[in-house]
Amino acid sequence: MLDMPQSPFLPGTKVQFAWDSTSLGYIKTCPRLYQYTIIEGWQPKEESIHLRFGSEYHAAIQDYEILRAGGAARDDAIRETIRQLLIRIHDWDPDPLTKAYSHKNKSQLLHLVVAYLDEFRDDPCETVILENGKPGVELSFRFNVDWAPQSNPEQPYILCGHLDRVVKWNDEVFVIDHKTTTTLPTNYYFAQYTPNNQMTLYTFAGKVIFESLVRGVIIEAVQVTNEKPMKFERRPTYRNDEVIDEWLSDLEVWLLAAEDYARAEYWPQNDTACDKFGGCRFREICSKSPRVREQFLKSNFVQLPEEERWNPLRSR
Repeated sequence: MLDMPQSPFLPGTKVQFAWDSTSLGYIKTCPRLYQYTIIEGWQPKEESIHLRFGSEYHAAIQDYEILRAGGAARDDAIRETIRQLLIRIHDWDPDPLTKAYSHKNKSQLLHLVVAYLDEFRDDPCETVILENGKPGVELSFRFNVDWAPQSNPEQPYILCGHLDRVVKWNDEVFVIDHKTTTTLPTNYYFAQYTPNNQMTLYTFAGKVIFESLVRGVIIEAVQVTNEKPMKFERRPTYRNDEVIDEWLSDLEVWLLAAEDYARAEYWPQNDTACDKFGGCRFREICSKSPRVREQFLKSNFVQLPEEERWNPLRSR
């Protein structure tokens, strides 16, 4: 049996000391969203088609890169990648009545993976091979920063996460992050990643892990639609040291605020974010009177046990 990862919270408290881009994104967007998702573990009752589709796409790319780094011929690596994907999604049964089903289903997923492998047959980005001989794909990272929670100065804050792929491109090192979107990846689409919490963290993590000048993140976007062929687009987003230093200064303030919320056991609503990203999934809950919210949460969501909740310390 694998050892369970430790809790990302200080013992006996709700003060989080291990953070990743997901939990940071929640606290920066809305403390109440962070409370419901990270602290209390409320999740929709039905599996998200978007999350499953994206995770399987990432896993297939990882499988292919590992096989190629291990010496497999390209055609053999493709066949094995598809075989493993078919095994994983054998019992995946997304609801055909949902709006997303028309372009995020088993058939579309298989087509996307094949299209990706064909699109980047002669990939100008070369996967970095680590000292242990493994390819730089799906790399879990974890490292300390230079400050700690006021509640426990002996426990420094930890930044965690996973890098999709680390590559050399034009003699420079980048992190590649795979994205799927239903919109055309135009200038407007790519503008959302500068500035961006996730991409700055990934650049900083790359610099720490590789002790080298990681220039930034290459956003690799694909428009997932029913139209063929699918449209892939890659664009870099750069981060210099000054930008990263500012992000870290801001991060210290954000984590101090998060600790204050936890010590008070009160996470306020940011009611200017309720309509963002298509509308918060807890918007209906927050619209109810505070005294009946838990009742509606229990009716519309499922509360994960503590060991199954989002944990930045969990490696892939």
